[in-house]
Amino acid sequence: MEVEGIFPPLSLSAKFEGSFAYLTVRDRLPTILTKVVDTLHRNKENFFKDYGEEGIKAEKRAISFLSKLRNELQTDKPVLLLTDNAEDTEAWNEYMGRQQDLMEDGQPVSWFKSPWLYMECYMYRRIQEALYMNPPMDKFDVYKEGKTQSFFESQQAIKSLCTYLQELITNMENMTEMKLRENFLKFLQVSLWGNKCDLSISAGQDNSQRSNPIDSLSDLQRFIIVDDSNMVWSTLVAAQGSGSSLKKHARVDIVLDNAGFELVTDLVLADFLISAGLAKQIRFHGKSIPWFVSDVTKQDFEWTIMQTVAANHKWMSASGAQWKHFMKEGTWSYHDHPFWTLPYEFCDMALDAADLYRTLQGSDLILFKGDLNYRKLTGDRKWEHTVLFDRALRGFQPAPLCSLRTLKADVQVGLQPGQAEKLSSQDPDWMTSGKYAVVQFSSPHREQ
Repeated sequence: MEVEGIFPPLSLSAKFEGSFAYLTVRDRLPTILTKVVDTLHRNKENFFKDYGEEGIKAEKRAISFLSKLRNELQTDKPVLLLTDNAEDTEAWNEYMGRQQDLMEDGQPVSWFKSPWLYMECYMYRRIQEALYMNPPMDKFDVYKEGKTQSFFESQQAIKSLCTYLQELITNMENMTEMKLRENFLKFLQVSLWGNKCDLSISAGQDNSQRSNPIDSLSDLQRFIIVDDSNMVWSTLVAAQGSGSSLKKHARVDIVLDNAGFELVTDLVLADFLISAGLAKQIRFHGKSIPWFVSDVTKQDFEWTIMQTVAANHKWMSASGAQWKHFMKEGTWSYHDHPFWTLPYEFCDMALDAADLYRTLQGSDLILFKGDLNYRKLTGDRKWEHTVLFDRALRGFQPAPLCSLRTLKADVQVGLQPGQAEKLSSQDPDWMTSGKYAVVQFSSPHREQ
């Protein structure tokens, strides 16, 4: 979907040698594949215990498949069509045909010569193919161990966060609007910085949170290079309407990124929104299959709430009990859709996933967590840094939306003139280190 005849810039790609995309495809993706193979190998006894000899055979076949995939990647082989029978297989293969049509000089779509966003998504889908093709392993989450470890190693930070939340809720009735806004901004920033805990960027290495995140916020403030938090607050306040007869039941959608500590920061923010009356309904959107090492699936979402309920800590278990209640009564709900694990840019959603686009149009505010969502929002292209966020969305405006993202890929728009140059001189890795962040807002109602 294109707007005003603007021809978008080139996609980021590993064909640009020395770029972050190139280093990712050359170094990080093979490392992730190696770790997946290692995980399957280490679980060999469990497969035998659960499925007998058939489990061992499936494990060997899957490892063979993944070793071949790693070789294809490292030698820049042409991309192969998917051969499983999942519900998204046809869409993936059709998309590959579209990519082939866009390739220069009829070159085949290959790992180093094609758009990075597509190739990275494709690798995770091929990992899933290795499992789909080898039942009884087709339901196995190869990233579960890392996600679980991230949650347990962040216990101290989670306890601090739940304590802060519960003590705040106890005094909610006496809170002035100014204090309400102040605490909303705190929880928004906690959710923002929770995005640093990303296992795909660390290639599966430990990336947990150990300190109290509330204590770090003032020190981190200067690293937020675009901060539209006030617009997010204004949008939530406006969604309340004015006068009792006009009171709206504001709905917030959160498009999730990572499981582990980051998911807890999202749940804490969502709890605050409900408890403070800033929203009446929260819809969480996660992935339908394991994705990008640490992305949230339904299983991760439910497991995290149950672990919080079972915690041996007063405020943590109280938070978990409240979240379980929100889910049971429908105040919160979890949703997945095949579109989130397809390689499309979000400007394609209205055409390629019209049902999801219509669903999002019913929201008063959509929060997009993390780097992958930002890459899909902006099309993962070589935009000038000063290009407006609205323009980079290329017509994707189902409702007021905000990207909460720590920068881990070399795409960033909406900066002031000279801002990127200043950042580059101070820190050459500012776009990829996860040290900097944005709270970037766009609304279809806002005057351009």
